[in-house]
Amino acid sequence: MADKQNQASDANPLTALTAMFDMQGEVMRSLFASGMAGTPSANAGEAMPGGANADFGALLSQGMNAADMAQWAKAGQELQQMWLTFLGSQAEKTTTQAMEGAATLDPAQWLLFSQSMMKNMPGGLMEAQTRLAGDTMQLWQSVFSQFAEQSTGMKVEGEAPADSLPRSDRRFADPAWRQYPAFALLHQTYLMLTDYFRNAVGAMDGLDGEKKKQLKFAIDALSEAMSPGNFLLTNPVVLKRTMETKGQNLVHGMRHLIADLGRGQLTHTDPDAFVLGENLAATPGKVVAETPLYQLVQYTPSTKEVYKVPLVIFPPWINRFYILDLTPQKSFIKWAVDQGISVFVVSWKSADEDMGEIVWDDYIRAQIEAVDHVRERLDVDHVHAIGYCVAGTTLAATLAILAERGEADKVKSATFFTAQVDFERSGDLKHFIDDNSLDLIGQLSPQGYLDGRYLAATFNALRGKDLIWNYVVNNYLLGEDYPAFDLLHWNGDVTNLPARWHNDYLRDLYRDNKLVEPGALEADGTPIDLTKVTTPSYVQAGREDHIAPAQSVWRITDHFAGPIEFVLAGSGHIAGVVNHPDAGKYQYWLGDAEAETLDAFIAGAREHPGSWWPHWLEWLGGQAPEKVPATGKRKPGGRGDEVIEDAPGRYVKTR
Repeated sequence: MADKQNQASDANPLTALTAMFDMQGEVMRSLFASGMAGTPSANAGEAMPGGANADFGALLSQGMNAADMAQWAKAGQELQQMWLTFLGSQAEKTTTQAMEGAATLDPAQWLLFSQSMMKNMPGGLMEAQTRLAGDTMQLWQSVFSQFAEQSTGMKVEGEAPADSLPRSDRRFADPAWRQYPAFALLHQTYLMLTDYFRNAVGAMDGLDGEKKKQLKFAIDALSEAMSPGNFLLTNPVVLKRTMETKGQNLVHGMRHLIADLGRGQLTHTDPDAFVLGENLAATPGKVVAETPLYQLVQYTPSTKEVYKVPLVIFPPWINRFYILDLTPQKSFIKWAVDQGISVFVVSWKSADEDMGEIVWDDYIRAQIEAVDHVRERLDVDHVHAIGYCVAGTTLAATLAILAERGEADKVKSATFFTAQVDFERSGDLKHFIDDNSLDLIGQLSPQGYLDGRYLAATFNALRGKDLIWNYVVNNYLLGEDYPAFDLLHWNGDVTNLPARWHNDYLRDLYRDNKLVEPGALEADGTPIDLTKVTTPSYVQAGREDHIAPAQSVWRITDHFAGPIEFVLAGSGHIAGVVNHPDAGKYQYWLGDAEAETLDAFIAGAREHPGSWWPHWLEWLGGQAPEKVPATGKRKPGGRGDEVIEDAPGRYVKTR
């Protein structure tokens, strides 16, 4: 019995993970023992081959004069004082919240999602211990042979070239990860174990497909968090920077960390680099209507003539609308205006305590209201509509309701940016939609709305290497300043969500996939049946989209009854949409939208270079080619036209 228990323990991935941490400790002890040349140590005679640690040895053993010691002492005092000040402010804030009865949950609780998934991990899921041991021995031999060759100049028979290692990863691209044997062994062992865990999950029996995907996601998140690059003492690049700056990189990094802890959100870009209405969301226009849920922005024409049928854009309310109006060189809105389109955009209000009872019906009614307002304002029979992401899902429901009511002609055409209606294959976000996660989300919304920082953390977790740990290393450990990047500024400009709508949306659509069941859902007293939608539709999907996978977006073609033009764009959920023609980036594919599957579509599709926007414009013009003078209320704020305020309006600036 004891032997079986030991075998089961050895097969547990957490045992292997613990072993990796033990190895990290041994490696670091070896590193510093051999790296501090000239200092007494138990291993002082065991120098690394070929003087591989010469740079570190020079840094660590060159000694410190009085000025150096003063700089190190100052850095230490600054770090301590900043941390104590932060702790004091947090204690005061927590006390105030407790006295006011406010919630004291921190956005870092998004980690509970992964923790709840890990509870599903069975012990003893791996049966390939022999292979792991063999891979470990091969790894050690490979690393040893590389440094033996550097030391002796002789190639070890049967081994790879000295400039190569078994595994590569861009996180460890800096030469320092290969120059020092301890760090080479450390990061190679980490990559080997990460591969081992992933492969083991794929080979598991006894779990359904969804649970297996959740477990794989949890393993990926955990392995990304435990990368040796994320820690000071296991990152040679950070160690070198710390020695060179005498700790000032850590002082700068601590300022960044404390600022982020204070705002409860990871910073990706210089927060002072952009101002809405000046260098972002700066396309001229006016707010022409306002409700408690949204503002309607109309943009000033830049051409003498415009298409008679105007365009109403419904951006997702989980983000700010100016993703479509970044800098002028990237702005879809400005580009569309310059093509002679009368453009309106709905700017949704970030949820607050007064919006706790907002449900999907309210957003559907808002879309219909906006369509009617534009039709009345410009005295036209119908509009073109764009729905992006969740607003595209909602637009599909809106079209179904209009069709049921006999009012489908209000919308001349519909365009969908990365929008899903069938959630069976809805991607990584489904990992957050089990019952435990839904209950937790409910606990995070005690005031009737979900703090947008939780959602931002969730989306960041889908690309943890790029959107979390990369910034931990660069900004906290290396102490680098933030870049000025418009897209990342928008990404961090979070919006709150009505709690009731959010929970209904996750349960009814993501979990239960009711939208594609005719009559399973209703809104505003009208049943929703997507098969009744005959509106001509342009459907765009991103080939690398991890939020709304192309396979999922494609399924709209299985449910709509009208003509569909499907375009598969290069890149993902954002860059696949925001791709100005002048940038000359990416590509798109056109093919047969009546193909049985996306794979069949791709097999017969033709690739086109650059942006798909001009193709969309040609398609849109084909739906309603007539043009009219850009006069009267086509120019918002003119004589006799009462407007509320200048674009981009107040709602987009409300936090």
